[in-house]
Amino acid sequence: MSHDAIDAGAPARGAANGEATGKAQLPADVAILVFLRDRGIFVLWVLLLVVFGIWNHPYFATLNNAMLIVSAASLTAIFAAAVATGLFSGALDLSLPGVAALSSCVVGVLLKHYGVPVPLALAAGLGVGAICGLVNGYIVLRGLNPLIVTIGTLSVTSGLAALVVGGYAISGLFELEFMGSARYFGIPSHAYIVAVVYAALTVFLTRTRHGIRMRAVGGNAEAVRRAGLSDQRYKILGFVISALLASLGGIMTTALVYEASPSASPSILFTALTAVFLAGVSLAGGRGSLPRVLIGALVLATISDALTIAGVQPYWATVTTGMLMIGALVFDKTMTEAISGRLVKVSTMSVHEKGSSK
Repeated sequence: MSHDAIDAGAPARGAANGEATGKAQLPADVAILVFLRDRGIFVLWVLLLVVFGIWNHPYFATLNNAMLIVSAASLTAIFAAAVATGLFSGALDLSLPGVAALSSCVVGVLLKHYGVPVPLALAAGLGVGAICGLVNGYIVLRGLNPLIVTIGTLSVTSGLAALVVGGYAISGLFELEFMGSARYFGIPSHAYIVAVVYAALTVFLTRTRHGIRMRAVGGNAEAVRRAGLSDQRYKILGFVISALLASLGGIMTTALVYEASPSASPSILFTALTAVFLAGVSLAGGRGSLPRVLIGALVLATISDALTIAGVQPYWATVTTGMLMIGALVFDKTMTEAISGRLVKVSTMSVHEKGSSK
């Protein structure tokens, strides 16, 4: 198998997973199942907008509330992109909250205590994230379980964050307002950051050789090795990009509240995972779409916003998020099994028909 075969093999792998491609026509019933599994998130979001618009009329369907939803979804979207990128390359990184806390604390200390220019402080914070990703990737590739490794590095990065700031949060970081509470043309600044990140990452994953190969590693690492490519290189790349995005998420959080806190928040990882699973990203790696991950983040923000407007107690949003995560996993497993079973049945019938025609 050549390098070009790997780069051109993404559509083939998609068909193997039951994803429709321009070159392969699926039976109608299978196509419907694939649509529900891979694009049902869009239908869900539209239904939620309609239902909540009626339920919370006239407060929900307003431009100001739409901006609130976009703002609330932004942080989830960044962390969800971090989680999804890791899964695309075949690894789930649980250290992301710690990486986010450490990066934000580094930026906070550099700005507040050393007077470092904002661009350099931001570069240092992102650099910390890249180093964390490299370390995670290197350790995992020594043959250790990625979940155990990243739980360990979550503890390490959380501790380092506390050491950097002396155990106390650094407040008054108004230098970062331009990427926090500021609005441009009425749109929250972090919404622009999310748009740029998702556009760039989507192009990288679907249009560049390295991005396609990284996803190929998540889908079938053995095939990549047989093609003469280093699957380890692309595994590490997945960890690095994932950690970089977590660093960005941590810095954006600091910009929103003007405070760098050493406390790693597992809840943001939990919410990001829910958005990713709602989008149909496979835990096994290789399958998924960033635009759908973004819609997953918007779905969660929409539900939380609607419940708040209705005066529902906040903890119900947490309950709903947990139920959605479980439901998304069950739904994806059910749909995938149904698609696989139907494809096997169609293939068997085709073989029998060819045999009888002879």
